[in-house]
Amino acid sequence: MLGVSARTLERWRGTHPTDVRPSARRCPANALTAAEPDAVLTVVNSAPYRDCSPHQIVPRLADTGVYLASESTRYRVLRAEQLLAHRGRAAAPVRRPPQRHEATGPNQVWSWDITYLKTPVRGVFFYLYLIVDMWSRKIVGWQVCATENADDAAALVTTACHRAACAPPLRVLHADNGGPMKGATMVVTLERLGVLPSFSRPG
Repeated sequence: MLGVSARTLERWRGTHPTDVRPSARRCPANALTAAEPDAVLTVVNSAPYRDCSPHQIVPRLADTGVYLASESTRYRVLRAEQLLAHRGRAAAPVRRPPQRHEATGPNQVWSWDITYLKTPVRGVFFYLYLIVDMWSRKIVGWQVCATENADDAAALVTTACHRAACAPPLRVLHADNGGPMKGATMVVTLERLGVLPSFSRPG
């Protein structure tokens, strides 16, 4: 139950009443005394420092010639007192469920991406821009370009929307978090077309 052998227990009861094992954890010489954690809590909860993190408090105190404990020690003291939650003016995080888009017919939700196309020259690629209707899996627009940028993507989306004559109009265009997908030209184009951009969640 103790996790030690009977021989170790006999040795402790005999000549060594304390734990003398080499791996035994001993209190470091620079450990805080019983009163020093209270002093640390008094400082971090005072008006000048209550909105600051230990990463900010330690150098500010050092500028005034005061040193009570290291940054990591302050974090340990605050963690033990459950005072690490939102030290500052930041709002508490809000957990939101992932946004879902449902298509009940064609030309309501589109998804698009850019993929590489090999060429005879090693290291040189063409770029295939492809837009797919999520409901019917129909390819509603595509083009091959020599570069990857938001201008070509915006032109393709505009052409695809006009060609499809969406009725009801296209509501959502989903993509990943690539540069052309979030470029300024692409954002302005979708806003002009009245299309809601949707992006994959990070991670």
